[in-house]
Amino acid sequence: MSLPTTASVAITIDAPPGRVYDLIADVTRMSQWSPECTGCEWLDEPNQVGSTFRGRNRRGIARWSTLARVLVADRPRSFTFATLHRDAIATRWSYELGGDHTTTLTETFTSVTTPLLIGLTERWIIRDRQAQLESGIALTLARIKTAAELTHTP
Repeated sequence: MSLPTTASVAITIDAPPGRVYDLIADVTRMSQWSPECTGCEWLDEPNQVGSTFRGRNRRGIARWSTLARVLVADRPRSFTFATLHRDAIATRWSYELGGDHTTTLTETFTSVTTPLLIGLTERWIIRDRQAQLESGIALTLARIKTAAELTHTP
């Protein structure tokens, strides 16, 4: 059984990239989109390269928190953050936005390093992590799409 290294899903949203970007970059709303995230809070100035936030997550019986740092904050085209383990990048989450009046939104997860405890948890407790990541990303994007299209007036 191998651990996931990357997953990527794209969706088309009937709203402009700036509106979609604002939803994504407000990480305090991530629990509304993600099936794993239960909450995020900024630890310093929000939405800037270098900003940090704490995320809380849940999958089945597994519970964990992460420290994350914003790597790219290029409104309205790209927002990327990395979760950190001992100040090193563990995972990278990227949101790429294309289009003008409608948005093609692509969310990508990349595992950079996997700490031993997380690797063991993913292998023996969470199970089928790759499929969970892919379906979780698809659900996250569908929820962002719904929110962006509900609040968008062409």
